[in-house]
Amino acid sequence: MLLLCLPVYAQAAPLVPPSGFSQPVPQTASGGCVTLPAPYTDPLTLRSKYEGSDSARATLNPDAEKAFRSATKPIVGFERGIAEMTWRYKQSGDPHTLNCLLAGYAAWANAGALLSLETSHTGRAMRKWALATLASSWLELKFMPDSPLHGQQATERWLGQLADRVVLEWDGLPLKSTNNHSYWAAWAVMATAVALDRRDLFAWSLKEYRIAAGQIAADGTLANEQKRGERARAYHNYALQPLVMIASFAGANQVDVMAENNGALARLAEYVLREDDTHLAWLEPWCAMSRCSAVTLSRLNTHRPLEDRRLGGNLTLLYQR
Repeated sequence: MLLLCLPVYAQAAPLVPPSGFSQPVPQTASGGCVTLPAPYTDPLTLRSKYEGSDSARATLNPDAEKAFRSATKPIVGFERGIAEMTWRYKQSGDPHTLNCLLAGYAAWANAGALLSLETSHTGRAMRKWALATLASSWLELKFMPDSPLHGQQATERWLGQLADRVVLEWDGLPLKSTNNHSYWAAWAVMATAVALDRRDLFAWSLKEYRIAAGQIAADGTLANEQKRGERARAYHNYALQPLVMIASFAGANQVDVMAENNGALARLAEYVLREDDTHLAWLEPWCAMSRCSAVTLSRLNTHRPLEDRRLGGNLTLLYQR
């Protein structure tokens, strides 16, 4: 009788990524460590690179952008180093690379990096972007054949803390404020959910996905990305990327979200594909989930291999089977 009182997610099968994440990849790389920055424990009160712009937020402020790049250099450096070493290890099996990688995670985890309660909008955005890289790299390691992750409780506790903070910061926003930032937060939380097998985070990510799908109009546009003026098309592409990843991970766990809002994600994808854009890493999971046209497949082949550290690294190796 006690079991009947448990939450539904407590009785569910363990969360998993799409099948490609658990398959071996060609051993074509050399190992090697990357020098990582010291843990970032400063307040996340970062300046926006669009500081002083009008409501379209489409004009860069050179001084603010310089300050942003300088302040975020250690965070971005850590992201890049972690993602690079993850794939070096996946493609080499070099134990020295793994040791450097795990030590880097542990150093930032033990310092409580990126957990500051002092934030700005840009700081909160940076936190969830970083989590997207760190959680997706962690699950790469966790689900690869003969996973090397054992007894890494401190790192997993830290990733969970970051995800909990991201949920608090991006939950319950009014629709007028729900845009690509919320979608990236949802993807970062989805990656963490699967990495840590946390159904509460999985459910939150799906909730945010469904809000996003509800925002996609009949013509495939997103009203809040249309506000970006001359950068609107690029921001539609940017908004699409995390949504495709969420749909892919949801499907791997027997949750089909592709039909939400009458196939909204397909409308958004079709809208984005009307433009000649080179940021097409999302096409790998997209064409693995849906039937892509010959024209789209040709574009996909032209740009391979497709990589994005915040979406999981080399998506061509993960999805092209």
